[in-house]
Parts: sequence; C-alpha cells; structure tokens
Amino acid sequence: MSAAALALRGAATGERWTLAGGHVLHLRPLAPGDAAAEQVFFNGLSLDSRVLRFHFGLRELSPSLLKLLTEVDQRLHRAWVLVLPGPEGAIVADARFVADPARTGAAEFALAVADAWQGRGLGRRLMAHLITEARRQGLRELSGDVLADNRRMLALLRDLGVRLLGHPDGPQLIRAEMTLN
Repeated sequence: MSAAALALRGAATGERWTLAGGHVLHLRPLAPGDAAAEQVFFNGLSLDSRVLRFHFGLRELSPSLLKLLTEVDQRLHRAWVLVLPGPEGAIVADARFVADPARTGAAEFALAVADAWQGRGLGRRLMAHLITEARRQGLRELSGDVLADNRRMLALLRDLGVRLLGHPDGPQLIRAEMTLN
C-alpha cells in the first residue's frame, strides 16, 4: 500500500477532540453517505454564517452544490467534518481544501462552524488541521477568500501569521495566503 493510501486510511479513523467544559467531538473525513447530514448542517447555519462561508445569502444547497460539497475524492478535494458523538453524528463543523490544478502545490481552503459551536476554538483547531494535512499531502500553499467584514476569521488568520492581501474582485474580499514549509 502506498504512503498516501496509508495516510488516508489512518485519517479515516478520525480524531477525538475534547473541548473545555468536557464536550467531545469527533473529527473525521467527510464520507460519501454524509449528504443528508451536510444538508442538515447547512440548514442549521444562520443566514449570517451562510454569507460568511459562501459570500452570499444562499438559502439552500441545490442538489448540484450538495453533490459538489459531499462527493469529494479525498485526494484533490479533501474534506473533514466535526460531529457529535453517537449514532446520529450531527455535523457541527466542516473544513476542506481543494487542490488547484492550474497551480501545482496550491489549494484553496474553506471552513464553517455551526453557530452554536462558534467561539470555542474550533476554527483555530480546524485551520491547524488543514495546514497539517496540506503539508502531509505535499502542498506548498493554502489560500482562501474571506469577506472583509468577517472579523473573527481575519483575526484568526492574522494570529496564524497568514498574509492578508487586497483582492482583485474588490474591497469586500480579502485574499488569505499562507506558505507551507
């Protein structure tokens, strides 16, 4: 078995995250059968959280967008979910990166945390996880577009030493770029 296959196989087991206050969440790769849970997660996001994640007031995930978000190859498009323990395993956060075929060694990241779980450090831990996994995959750069009024995400990225640049599409967006050593 190749090193990449072994790494992905190991990642499939997931990680147990214990939060302050004793809450336990499970981080695992997004699975093919997660479409319904991903739809429930999206539906539970406030309109503000949907705008911050998708950059416009998306009311629902179309079947094609849901397919795009959940039918990932876990090679070029890597995605993880944080789920509550138990058989239902409700998704409370989603984090991912997608390799850019036009730019070897580069990928774009995105993440969303359910409103009730925001402010608990999940975004920071998820970004650290994305950075670790991108390095493990041999990527050299992660980037993403962040709304200029997404103060919490911009503060997190600044704390992580990410370069925040003007965006060619206008001042409403900030381009976040990090070089992975």
